[in-house]
Amino acid sequence: MKILLVSSSARGHAVAEALARSRHKPEIIAVSPNDNIGIARIADIHMAMDIMDFPAIVEITKKHKPDFAFIGPDDPIGGGLADALEAVGVPCIAPKKSLARIESSKAFGRQLMQKNAINEFPRFMAFHKADRKLMNTFITQECHDQFVVKYDALKGGKGVKVSGEHFKSTTEGIAYAEECIQECGTVVIEEKLIGVEFSLMSFVTGTSVVDMPAVQDHKRAYEGDKGPNTGGMGTYSCPDHSLPFLEKSDLEQAKKINRQIAEALLKECGEPYQGILYGGFIAVKDGIRVIEYNARFGDPEALNVLPILESDFVDLCLGIIEGNITEEMARFSPKATVCKYITPKSYPEAKEENGESVTLPIQGGRKDSHIYMGDISRNARGDFLLGGSRSLGIVGIGSTLEEAENVAQKICSEIQGPVRFRSDIGTEALVLERVEMMKKLRS
Repeated sequence: MKILLVSSSARGHAVAEALARSRHKPEIIAVSPNDNIGIARIADIHMAMDIMDFPAIVEITKKHKPDFAFIGPDDPIGGGLADALEAVGVPCIAPKKSLARIESSKAFGRQLMQKNAINEFPRFMAFHKADRKLMNTFITQECHDQFVVKYDALKGGKGVKVSGEHFKSTTEGIAYAEECIQECGTVVIEEKLIGVEFSLMSFVTGTSVVDMPAVQDHKRAYEGDKGPNTGGMGTYSCPDHSLPFLEKSDLEQAKKINRQIAEALLKECGEPYQGILYGGFIAVKDGIRVIEYNARFGDPEALNVLPILESDFVDLCLGIIEGNITEEMARFSPKATVCKYITPKSYPEAKEENGESVTLPIQGGRKDSHIYMGDISRNARGDFLLGGSRSLGIVGIGSTLEEAENVAQKICSEIQGPVRFRSDIGTEALVLERVEMMKKLRS
């Protein structure tokens, strides 16, 4: 069996590792935007190239004739790489461009929910022209001056800005909304929700949906949830595959919404969704709401769920392609996981440590931890060199959340160089903050 893996970052390393564990022992042909050390160790062929060069990737598939392709990042998915590959007979674990609008267009996602009476969304309005008066009226009357402005296209996770954090006034928010319209033609403004966020990813083929463990991400750069947003500084999951601040009904509702979205996409687009559907939710005072949807594995969320996947990942991918997946095909260990990202000290504001060396601990085949390679390279002497972004995803696994956090923390503290990480992720203190917040909201 041959598999084409189009990916990057530590997420791509985790996907490659999960594919390689399969009983099929597949030959992996990987293409990434840079020389990812982790993927290169696993893949039989690894090429660094522009993953948005669809004609070049099509030529690679014609040469190597993979049985299927797994597409990881949002840009090639949103750009229609699955359409290009399936046109030459290569099935994909990734939705086609029309279906991927659930991530690439915030307006499409909100309007799809509205059209199909999936009512767990905030008040919103999509604007196609810069009508300042209408924007101001919507923000003041419908959002009560607590609002979010969303760029209506892919922007590397940096297109969403929030009042009170990014904007000091309604005027500043409207100015950003006008910038969005100028750049991509549409902007979404919606009410700001108060609560605790979580992620629920599902394997989807058509209307068949199989859920993964719930995960909580930590976007803020610094401890105590302070500083600018990032791609994600770390995540945790629990042995029961729920989260301590969620009621059983919250998780059941999130699962139901993922199924409703899959059905709505089939109805709207006329063809089945194939791949990973990632719901970004927020638990609020009276239930849950949808923040956004992604058409792929989350990063870091993939680093939590893939290491504890007990069933065969390739069999699961084949089931998605064949349109037949079951709960049995996606069994997860009853384990807790904690991921902490190692980043350069100056991340995300600058890239001062770019090219600086770091020393990693020797793993020796440990089963309770993983080190996933992100924006990090190696020189001719074998030194590990920092890039400008998230460098290493350190994952601890344990029977309890405390055990998993201790493992991840220990490994992170052993890495030497101009790096940092959030030591509070997965700790009892931070988790209890979430629990107490939800108790107050719902009291």
